[in-house]
Amino acid sequence: MSMTSQPSELSEGRLDLSLGDGENAALNRSVARDTVPSFSSSDGPDATPETGESEPLKSALAQRYGAVLSDLDGVVYAGASAIPGATEALEKLEDIGVALAYVTNNASRSSAEVAAHLRALGAPATAEQVFGSALAGAELLAEQVPPGATVLITGSAVLARHVAEQGLVPVTTADPIPDAVIQGFEPTLGWKDLAEAAFAVAGGAVWVATNTDMSFPQARGIAPGNGTLVAAVSAATGKAPIVAGKPEAQLFMTAANHLGVHAALVVGDRLDTDILGGNRAGMATALVLTGVDTAENALAAVTDERPMYLFSDLGQLHQPYPDITEKDGVYTSGGSRANVEDGVVIMGGPREDVDTWRAGCAAWWAASPRQHTASLPPLRFLDEE
Repeated sequence: MSMTSQPSELSEGRLDLSLGDGENAALNRSVARDTVPSFSSSDGPDATPETGESEPLKSALAQRYGAVLSDLDGVVYAGASAIPGATEALEKLEDIGVALAYVTNNASRSSAEVAAHLRALGAPATAEQVFGSALAGAELLAEQVPPGATVLITGSAVLARHVAEQGLVPVTTADPIPDAVIQGFEPTLGWKDLAEAAFAVAGGAVWVATNTDMSFPQARGIAPGNGTLVAAVSAATGKAPIVAGKPEAQLFMTAANHLGVHAALVVGDRLDTDILGGNRAGMATALVLTGVDTAENALAAVTDERPMYLFSDLGQLHQPYPDITEKDGVYTSGGSRANVEDGVVIMGGPREDVDTWRAGCAAWWAASPRQHTASLPPLRFLDEE
C-alpha cells in the first residue's frame, strides 16, 4: 500500500477569504477527495481495471505518472543552495520519459527569470516548464469573462502580459468600472493601486487573486505577501476574490493542461499549500521531508492535507515505493510496522527511517479517517524502549 513555497513568496500564513463551501468550490474548480488515502500501491494509473491491483513496484515510482509537478523552495533549494540530490533527481526524469514542471505562487517574476534561477542551481529548467500563479490567474479569469473584457491589473507587468495573452484588455484605472480586476504581488504597489482595485470590486467587477500568501521571507526578515494586499481590498469592499494559486486546484490544473498529461504527481514540502492543492486537483501527492513540514506534521495532518506518498528526499522518485500492507490492524512498510492502541501510535522501526513514518501514518489515518483539526497523537517507538 502507498501513502497516499516559492523563491519570493513562501507563505507563512494564508488569508481565509472563502466564499462559502459551494460557491468557492465551483469557482476555484477544486476537486475534494471523497475518501481518505487508501495507502495501496494499486492506487496509481498502473492498476488493472479488473481487480484494481498492480504488479509490485519494481521500477521508479515516477514512471507511474506522466509528469512531476514540483514545488521550489524546500524541494529544489533551501535558501541560496540546491538541496543535496534534488537537481540530480529532477535531471533523471527526462531519462525515464517523465515530464517535469515547476509550480509556484510567485506572480511577480516571469517564467524565464524563475527558470534562469533554477538553472543557476543546477536544475533542469526552461521557461516553458515554469507555471506561476500569474498565468493560472489569467487563465482562471478568462473563464469568468468574455473575450475583450477590460481587466484592471493590480500587479506586475508579467501579470498584465498573461492577461493580454488570454484575449483580454488590461487597463490601469477603475474609471470607468472595468469588467474584472486581477490582483497579484508586485513590490511597488501602493495605496492608489489598492484604492483603484477597491473601486472596481465595489462597482461589481469580477475579482481574481493570483494567490493569498500572507508573507514571504526576505534577507532582512518576513515581509507582507499578496494576501495582505488582497486583505486590504477585501476589508474595504466586504468581498472575496476567486483564488488561482495554491492551495487551490487551478495552478496544478494549468500546469497539467499545458503539459498535456492526465496523471501527474505533485511534489511539495508544505501540507497546507502543495499537498492540499494537489489533492484538490485530484492528483497524486508526495510530501518530501526536506523543507517546512515534518513526518510528525504528516501524521498529524487533517484529512484534506494527507499526502499519498512520503519521501525523505527527491531521490525516492527513482525508487520503488514500498507496498504498505495491513494484517490484524498492523501496518507494515519495508522493515517497519505500526498499529494504534487506545489512541497511541505504536511504531516498530527507527525513528529516522521514513518507512517507520509511512507505517505510522497508514495506521493512524486508518484509525482517524476524518480529521478536521491537525493533532499529533501520542507516539511510542518500540526501538527506543
